[in-house]
Amino acid sequence: MTSVKQSLFHNPAAIASGAAVLGALLVVNVVAVARGVESTWMLGAAVIADIVAVGLGVLIATREVMVAERHSVASDARLAAILESAMDAVITVDAAQRIVLFNRAAEQLFGCRSADALGSSLERFIPARFRNAHHGHIEKFGTTGATSRRMGDTTTLWALRTGGSEFPIEASISHASDGGSQFFTVILRDITLRKQSEDALRRSQQELRELSARVLEAREEEKTRIARELHDELGQLLTALKMDLAWLHGRLPAGDAEMAAKTAQMGALLDQTVGSTRRIAADLRPLMLDDLGLADAAGWLVNDFSARSGVHCEVQMAASGAFAQVDGGITTAVYRALQESLTNIARHAGAKNVWVVLAIDKGKLHLEVEDDGKGFAAEDLAKERSLGLKGMRERMAYLGGSLEIARAPRGGTRLRAQLPVRTAVREENAA
Repeated sequence: MTSVKQSLFHNPAAIASGAAVLGALLVVNVVAVARGVESTWMLGAAVIADIVAVGLGVLIATREVMVAERHSVASDARLAAILESAMDAVITVDAAQRIVLFNRAAEQLFGCRSADALGSSLERFIPARFRNAHHGHIEKFGTTGATSRRMGDTTTLWALRTGGSEFPIEASISHASDGGSQFFTVILRDITLRKQSEDALRRSQQELRELSARVLEAREEEKTRIARELHDELGQLLTALKMDLAWLHGRLPAGDAEMAAKTAQMGALLDQTVGSTRRIAADLRPLMLDDLGLADAAGWLVNDFSARSGVHCEVQMAASGAFAQVDGGITTAVYRALQESLTNIARHAGAKNVWVVLAIDKGKLHLEVEDDGKGFAAEDLAKERSLGLKGMRERMAYLGGSLEIARAPRGGTRLRAQLPVRTAVREENAA
């Protein structure tokens, strides 16, 4: 009763007065009993005082009960007003899944009046395909000892309107006991608009990813075409020029030293041009990636990087036959990731050693590139101009793989990429 406002037990003066009266009454009764028949008037006074005290106690108890009832009614009214004014739907069910509370927001959400919902089974608002699983989840939740939790942490929950239409919801559940009975309260809201926005955003991201992948494919095709032309047409022309220059050099007058020096200079320039042409063609797209496969192309790339930069490289690579049937899009993505990694190491890392691992394990192609350079700061990956890393990550994601960049145990940077192995043979069969 001390928790109820307007109770006499809240008033210190009333408590003190009651204690004094009870103490006095106790003294009177003790004295009356001690003197017994010698003082009949005192016995009568004690009896009258006891009757008055009992009556007063009954009156006080009656008042306190009435105050408590009024407080309970007022509290229930406030709680009902809060529930009715809540923006989210609130539904309470008992252990048998019968609805015992259905607020106004729930009426609007499900298109059902509270009078029709109360006493009915909660199943009427759950799509049929989810009902069995729902019962299992509720029973399990009731035995966990937890008082509340979010529902559907990893999946979208669905509810059923009176008209039969389904809609996605976000919900949380709590349970409490009253008089030995369990009650479960669900607070839920309609997330149709949010889910539509999320789905639209997801579709937009997928479309952008597909567009980006198509742009990269077109870029690779153009690089391949230019590399072929440089290697075949321009290479043939330069070779012809070298042959003509050699023919001319053999027919120079024996005593013309100036002409011989000039032709030798032209020959050296032609050799330099041939080398530059081959290098440019290889940077655009190494023809050995198409002709010999990923293993040989990756090995050549690492060796060329080591020769140019002076960085010591250690390579662990599966046999070339292991990559023979891997889809061309996968091999190109891995090759470009390796190429971008080595380029970043040469430009920024200041490394002395690089370790490269290229393997296939459990149906996935793994690439790992690690260096012992100065590493990187987390904000470097968020820079607007770090398009190479962002492009690699998007390409891997589009192909169903992943790419991680982190600090290496040796102090530098470690790049890990993995892609599901798809073979050209499988794709042809699927087509």
